[in-house]
Amino acid sequence: MINYNSLVKKWAQSLELYDFSEAQNLVEWLFEHHLGLRRVDMMHFLEEKDLPQALLSDFERLKKGEPIQQILEKAPFYGREFKASRDTLIPRNETEELVHLMIKENPQPHLRILDIGTGTGCIPISLALEMNSADVYGLDISEGALKIARENAKEFKTDVKFYKIDILKEEIPLDDLDILVSNPPYIPEKGKALMHKNVLDFEPELALFVPDEDPLLFYRVIAEKAKKCLKKGGKLYFEIHEDYGQEVLNLLNQQGYSKIELIQDLNDKDRIVKGILE
Repeated sequence: MINYNSLVKKWAQSLELYDFSEAQNLVEWLFEHHLGLRRVDMMHFLEEKDLPQALLSDFERLKKGEPIQQILEKAPFYGREFKASRDTLIPRNETEELVHLMIKENPQPHLRILDIGTGTGCIPISLALEMNSADVYGLDISEGALKIARENAKEFKTDVKFYKIDILKEEIPLDDLDILVSNPPYIPEKGKALMHKNVLDFEPELALFVPDEDPLLFYRVIAEKAKKCLKKGGKLYFEIHEDYGQEVLNLLNQQGYSKIELIQDLNDKDRIVKGILE
């Protein structure tokens, strides 16, 4: 027999892709999912041979680098668990900061909001649930991602509406918007060499990468098209690559937006750019 705490440490040591603290958290997440055991239960004693096969199989997937959010098909975001899959980008903490900023800055009721590149739908669904009677929409090029987003919207009982649109080739199918938000692909192709296996092998490239020669591609296209569908005084929010904060700021300035701001995340990295359409 081995106690829970010792078993977590033993398993964490075999997750070589992660630092030890993160590995422990991942193992604890697996145990909680399969056994209902959490850190507070660490006085439990377990026999490894008696653990369910599903838990052992999921741990093997974890050792190969598959993200736990895809193994369990769920990802925490802004206090809720969203369904996730290989068709969707895994929601990040930095995107929670973007959502929190939008909620804080926009308390007025009945705003019309569009999220471009919606993935799991975590941004528009969170806004629909947290803001004051907002009408919220999302669009994505991936049918697989939209399937997951619609399932999440139904699960959380929101009426967020989703559209299948290639934003680089098609126009935005809405107008009279108060807010447009996007966390678009922003990692240059050359960045693949620096990325961890658990991201590169398991998350959709469509949602991650842009050409090396045009890293601001999506920001430029979205900011231009937003001018046709935002109200006068409407707001544009972008999540950005930490290396391109000033460039995105300059881009919005060149396109005629005003009151443009560059905002750092909790790790003091450039992460959000916002502007107003005058």
